[in-house]
Amino acid sequence: QVQLVESGGGLVQAGGSLRLSCTLSGGTFTRYSVGWFRQAPGKEREFVATNRWSDGSLYYAGSVKGRFTLSRDNRENTVYLQMNSLKPEDTAVYYCAGTRGTDSSRILLVDEYVYWGQGTQVTVSS
Repeated sequence: QVQLVESGGGLVQAGGSLRLSCTLSGGTFTRYSVGWFRQAPGKEREFVATNRWSDGSLYYAGSVKGRFTLSRDNRENTVYLQMNSLKPEDTAVYYCAGTRGTDSSRILLVDEYVYWGQGTQVTVSS
């Protein structure tokens, strides 16, 4: 059974950086698109970034483009989210998620993802 485990959240001041990690087990890592979503209190879960397994394409939400970078290490079965220039509005629980899907019209959607991690809190103070 596929499992995803996140780590790396925490408290940081505005303008600071954090790196989140997500390790996949129970499946062939190179056959999964693994992405990041976040959910702030009182808001719906939203797309942040993802990586399509079939061709390595990267996708980012407009709100994080240029500040966040997703990368993956196939030897470690791990996806990273490097978050720079953090803002208070980035405060949320961050979830990694996995899918076998590759449709570019769906890979940004919460419903496309079958496997989810437990989430890690990121808090950015002003």
